[in-house]
Amino acid sequence: MLIDFRSDTVTRPVPGMLKAMEMAQVGDDVFGEDPTINALQEKAAALFGMEEALFCPSGTMTNQIAIKCHTQPGDEVICDESSHIYQYEGGGIAFNSGASVKLIHGDRGRITAKQVEASIQPDDPHRPVSRLVSLENTSNRGGGSCYNFSAILEIREICTRYGLAFHLDGARLWNALVARKETTLQYGSVFDSISVCLSKSLGCPAGSLLLGTRSFIRKARRIRKVFGGGMRQAGFLAAAGIYALDEHIGRLEEDHLHARVIAEAIAGRPFVKMMLPVETNIIIFELDESITAPELVTRLAEKEVLAYAIAPNRIRLVLHLDITPAMVEKTLTIIKNL
Repeated sequence: MLIDFRSDTVTRPVPGMLKAMEMAQVGDDVFGEDPTINALQEKAAALFGMEEALFCPSGTMTNQIAIKCHTQPGDEVICDESSHIYQYEGGGIAFNSGASVKLIHGDRGRITAKQVEASIQPDDPHRPVSRLVSLENTSNRGGGSCYNFSAILEIREICTRYGLAFHLDGARLWNALVARKETTLQYGSVFDSISVCLSKSLGCPAGSLLLGTRSFIRKARRIRKVFGGGMRQAGFLAAAGIYALDEHIGRLEEDHLHARVIAEAIAGRPFVKMMLPVETNIIIFELDESITAPELVTRLAEKEVLAYAIAPNRIRLVLHLDITPAMVEKTLTIIKNL
């Protein structure tokens, strides 16, 4: 029994999702004629109370399209130093948008209104133009940490005061919503654009959605085409997204519970130096000098448990819908015997 904690992107479609994909009505989405993609986009926009949505192959694409929409070459994006848009999108901010980045040292990936205000560039021809603030919720490198919504509102006020656009990388926003008992409408009322992933927490084979105003999505659609993201009969993927939105959000609390149980077992081992607080479905812990992260990953793999070394001394585990209670019990036994 292989137990894969490397990411929540390793899931397989459940039978109900496969059936929905099989039965999907499709058309050419570049012509706007795929009924299932249109239905998914309308469903997502209504969910967040935003005007329109755009289906894309990946969260990297939705984030990069948003940045391109909001900025001009020479502008600057303000974000936490651990943000996915900076760390894991191939230098896309520079490559795609010609923008620079102002990095903030936040608290486990979370930045504050005070830090944002202090990072805004003065009106000086020697400096880039501060144009966009981007948050990540939950924060991957922050161990699945969540923002307090009140902190987001404070940052929104700063963005409004200084005329900055406000984007959310919500790849795992679904986890934050469940953990904090917040609503999609709250987020839709605050951000100028939101990216949400369907293939991480929700178990789809591919796909993310970008949400915003009608004019924003019209521009985003053009940029998606330039980026090579126009798909044809992609309603098969959109059907998986509709199924996931209907069936897989409520079950995320199970992943959070499993994460807390496993984290408690890991924290008790003598070779564990530090563990980030576990708020959602991600566990990140640091090892002492007795063993390296790659060495421990190898030892776990020998016992059919797959983990991910994110640094020489740090390991990440991610819970997802393919991890069963029996797998959790087996993992606990393995951890206790390491």
